[in-house]
Amino acid sequence: MERSEILIIGGGNAGISLAARLLRDGVRDVTVVAPQPVHRYKPLLNYVGGGQATMADLERPMRDVVPAGCTWVRDSVEAVDPAAMTVRTRGGRTLHCSTLVLCPGLVEDWDATPGLQSAYHDGWAASTYVPGSTPQVWPRLTSLRAGSVVFTVPPEPASCGPTALKPLLMACDHWRRAGVLPDLEVRLVLPTATATGVPEADEILERTFASYGVEVLREARIERVDWDVHAVTVATGTGRRVLEDVAFAHAVPHYRAPRWIADAGLAADPAPGLVDIDPQTLRSRRHESVWAIGDAADVATRPSGGALRYQVDVLAKNIAAARNGTPMQRYDGYTVIPITLSRRKLLLVEVDRDNRPSPSVPFVDPIKPRHVTWFLDRYALPAIYFRRILRGRV
Repeated sequence: MERSEILIIGGGNAGISLAARLLRDGVRDVTVVAPQPVHRYKPLLNYVGGGQATMADLERPMRDVVPAGCTWVRDSVEAVDPAAMTVRTRGGRTLHCSTLVLCPGLVEDWDATPGLQSAYHDGWAASTYVPGSTPQVWPRLTSLRAGSVVFTVPPEPASCGPTALKPLLMACDHWRRAGVLPDLEVRLVLPTATATGVPEADEILERTFASYGVEVLREARIERVDWDVHAVTVATGTGRRVLEDVAFAHAVPHYRAPRWIADAGLAADPAPGLVDIDPQTLRSRRHESVWAIGDAADVATRPSGGALRYQVDVLAKNIAAARNGTPMQRYDGYTVIPITLSRRKLLLVEVDRDNRPSPSVPFVDPIKPRHVTWFLDRYALPAIYFRRILRGRV
């Protein structure tokens, strides 16, 4: 049996930045379990889907981002025993730890939308949320000159769901400039009544949808896809609607937590199976030595990369506090939602768990669409991510 002081499941933003932070704080024995050979800065996927980035801009070999001094177990998790504090991997290894941190992210729930995966395979559906299909999005969107196009925002849980609006609004701006927007039927399927739940931001987005002629289907979700005839059935509060002859669908699949979380008794509900934690301390409600952050943790706020910066800071301090018997820090639920309104303008929604404004720059209204916030989101933040966040410096 292999042993470590702190075992982190997940090699995304949460897992790698937390490992780096713990090592910088003096923890000597940190292990990360992650099967993937490639690490991705996921926010840039939307810019690949908007024709403003390439996959090479956001991908790095995992071996290059795992912090020095950290043990990397390149394997998938098969099961967790929180009572014994052990993790069994698919490759047959048994890992024991004193402190366990779960941040595996979410997985696609293709079964929740029958026919959608077949539409992906057929090539007329794709999304920036599924990396393997992301490079197809912009070429397909820019090739359209007429017909029906469908975009969706995924229901919770999802990784910063409203950012799925980025490809939609960048595409609309392109189509307007190309003079083909009037010949396209553009529909947006929203799982909620409004895009963000923040009135100031939603007012701007509603005006933007109207200016592009986007038909918004509210409190709706794709129920099924008839991939062979390019038809999408949308379920709404008032009934079902079939969208036929869809030329392209930027349809984001539904998501859920990995099943081993619920199987281990760490979830309050088997579906979607998020880790049941105190959303302020990030500690498991059932096991004192188990913690969780990121998309698969029930933090009672919308997940985002910006939220992870705060979660990592709070969690690193709370792991030390638990060891030393000192008071714990509290995570207020800060999250950030960046949404492009056009090819070069972006608004930022920064709120806490209660949807109260929580701007990171004083005296500046982040919701006001600006070119500078687009530049920050597209160029500055990726550089900060790879040079500082993944090294535990933010």
